[in-house]
Amino acid sequence: MALAGCSNDDPEPTAASTTSTTVATTTTLAALDEPTRPWVIAHRGASGLAPEHTFASYDRAVQAGADFIELDIQLTSDRKLVVLHDPVLDRTARGSAENCTGSIDAHTLAQVETCDAGTWFNEANPDRADPTFADQRIPTLPAVLDRFGTDVRYYIETKKLLAGKGMEEALVEALDAAGFTKTASISQQIVIQSFDAESLRTVKRLRPDLTLVQLLYASGEPIDPATLGEIASYADGIGPSISNVDEALLTAAHERCLVVHPYTADDPAELAKLLDLGVDGIFTNRPDTLAPLADRHELAAPCP
Repeated sequence: MALAGCSNDDPEPTAASTTSTTVATTTTLAALDEPTRPWVIAHRGASGLAPEHTFASYDRAVQAGADFIELDIQLTSDRKLVVLHDPVLDRTARGSAENCTGSIDAHTLAQVETCDAGTWFNEANPDRADPTFADQRIPTLPAVLDRFGTDVRYYIETKKLLAGKGMEEALVEALDAAGFTKTASISQQIVIQSFDAESLRTVKRLRPDLTLVQLLYASGEPIDPATLGEIASYADGIGPSISNVDEALLTAAHERCLVVHPYTADDPAELAKLLDLGVDGIFTNRPDTLAPLADRHELAAPCP
């Protein structure tokens, strides 16, 4: 996936049906064409409309025309990759206390699969509640890759709390098993992001072909251009908070061939402001709102 004009050698209705292309390791499949507009990155799926990180949320995102679906990954105690934002189950899981509360890495996949991952959304958003959300479960990464295959692009986040415990190796194994191998053109549909630079460096060592984005914590101070220079030595882009995005940051990042994908905006006025500034993509809980706005803008390479 050509994120930049130069490369660096060393960032909440009922689920809609979707057509899935199951990837086989023995099959050569063409990657999707690259987006020509700023990327619409569905934050935890269409999480403004359905419970985050569930098939209902991802289906909605695909239906809304998202360019990427975002997946946060965590490791269970038996080293299975599941798609879950929090390191603990309590906020979004419902079920027995034994299986559905506490740290995700203290539970087996079999335990996690018993948990209801949608009722919390109905409780928190009565205006968007749907009784079918109670049927949603926490998916594994392989299950998501199998469901959507090559029909979508994936923006996958490794989590800082578990980096260094084999998450990166498990991620690469899952991608390889699904056909997103080092030599497959479909691997251009994969972006890996993290707040943890060491995690990204590990991924780069394991799979130098993958696109990497360094996430940046929100700060009350401007981002130091020297920091961007270091990031450019191993990553292809940055994911700053929208509070840190201004013309100076975009200029400094693009001068270093780094794309800028800020998080997380839903308000139409905020989205339009970011697009007018020239960001290369936006994380949003409402891809249905962002997509028509992004269509009005062309995606330019950050480097000439």
